[in-house]
Amino acid sequence: MFIYTKQYGLGPEEEDSFVRCVSVLGNVADQLYYPCEHIAWAADANILCVDSARWWTLSTAFWGLSLLLGIARSLWLVLTLRRRLRSPVVAFTSRLPRSKRRAMEAQVRSEVLAVLSNLADLANAVHWLPRGVLWAGRFPPWLVGLLGTVSSLLSVYQAVQAGGGEAAATP
Repeated sequence: MFIYTKQYGLGPEEEDSFVRCVSVLGNVADQLYYPCEHIAWAADANILCVDSARWWTLSTAFWGLSLLLGIARSLWLVLTLRRRLRSPVVAFTSRLPRSKRRAMEAQVRSEVLAVLSNLADLANAVHWLPRGVLWAGRFPPWLVGLLGTVSSLLSVYQAVQAGGGEAAATP
């Protein structure tokens, strides 16, 4: 995660400024999540003498924040791409090649799947927060498992789709 964040930096120059800002904030949340989770685990394993509950809550809060930022990023991209696809200039002229249009439509589908996956994970993240925070602790085990399974299946599907797109593009 650190290497990815370092490579991303403050985001590419050509990228939308909102996407860049939300992505950087998401990377910060991810960078803070991992040490908190490791400290909580180490406390549960009696390696560190600290209250693990506080560290689990903090790591889950960073996880939720990262998911919220990911949802905002994906929704923004969907709106931006749909706006471009529906633009009168794009719709009534041949300025946008068919391959570019298909790529944009595929990205819209991918971002919608990312939103659904992140929403399933966010529902679980809130469930694992301390009782009294929204619906924390109220999900039955089967629902927690279902949400995790849905999120995982959507992520696997996206990975397969991305791999298939690369394989189709190579001669």
